[in-house]
Amino acid sequence: MKSIPVIIITFLILVLCVPSLIVIAFGTDETYPQNKTSELPKSTSPTILSQNNTGENPINDTKSNTENITVSVFRMNNKEIENVNLDEYLIGVLASEMPANYELDALKAQAISARTYIMKFLMNENKSDMPQGADITDSTLQQVYKNQDELKEMWKNDNYEKNIKKITQAVKETQGLVMTYNDKLIDASFFAISNGYTENSEDYWTASLPYLRSVPSPWDTAAPDFIKTKTFSFNEVESSLGVKMSNEINVERTSSDRVSTINISGKKLTGAEFRNALGLRSTDFSLKIKGNEIQVTTKGYGHGVGMSQYGANSMATEGKNFKEILGYYFKGIKVEDIKSNQDYNKLVVRNGD
Repeated sequence: MKSIPVIIITFLILVLCVPSLIVIAFGTDETYPQNKTSELPKSTSPTILSQNNTGENPINDTKSNTENITVSVFRMNNKEIENVNLDEYLIGVLASEMPANYELDALKAQAISARTYIMKFLMNENKSDMPQGADITDSTLQQVYKNQDELKEMWKNDNYEKNIKKITQAVKETQGLVMTYNDKLIDASFFAISNGYTENSEDYWTASLPYLRSVPSPWDTAAPDFIKTKTFSFNEVESSLGVKMSNEINVERTSSDRVSTINISGKKLTGAEFRNALGLRSTDFSLKIKGNEIQVTTKGYGHGVGMSQYGANSMATEGKNFKEILGYYFKGIKVEDIKSNQDYNKLVVRNGD
């Protein structure tokens, strides 16, 4: 008979204690929530981004969308292709295209311009003008790119850690941001220093783009080396331009006071052709003949279309943020996440194996 109370007591102990043991061993709902969508592993395999049945991108954060994108860069010096992660590519471009001592918001504006530029390149399926297997080159015709070893050499190692940290910050803090106009990625052109105004796109190239309009950039006139003079012999000019030098020189200018056309002894050239042939800093130039030599004086540095980097830095110094800078130089654009672009799902995301 004594065994009955023992059995009852044992039963009560089990009823009271086991639930507590289960809680201790496995945790509560607060520790293991019912909805574990955020815990799903990120995809690391090559894939073409697609939409699920809800119309949303299955990968939710921007970093996971872009961290797998590989850019195949044709290196002009060694004629080889270097495959790099998108962010690594942007760091190499930003470090090569803009001084690291510029303000952070100017660097962010440049990072978004560089990202917009390369994303438009990647979305373009026609690579017929690229070396086989390459997405882009590292030449000034597109975007200059240097890898980590080249940046260490450029900064002589002593400034490398400080500079690369700042450049990386600008890229990471603008993760995924691009510029669009009417839901399309823009031609995000930029240059070093204006002549006091930027240039309308059709005045340097041929296409008239609504977001590439001439705007004042008065800060640039204070830039070091704003005005530069180069002297050429008549023979150099004749050889470079295929003309016979004379005093018969007529110049026509754009609304921003850059040379649109120049007529020398009956031969008509665009300002861009004249600039490129003689290696001038800009198309805002004036000529002065002295004996058998010609002095060419330029204002600014670069083609003048899009964002002035010196102007961007000056605006940042005055307290403007990167969105304000971009909105000033690119009219009517939006700064938005690349994921929201209607063409983004066409992009093939590749591993850099």
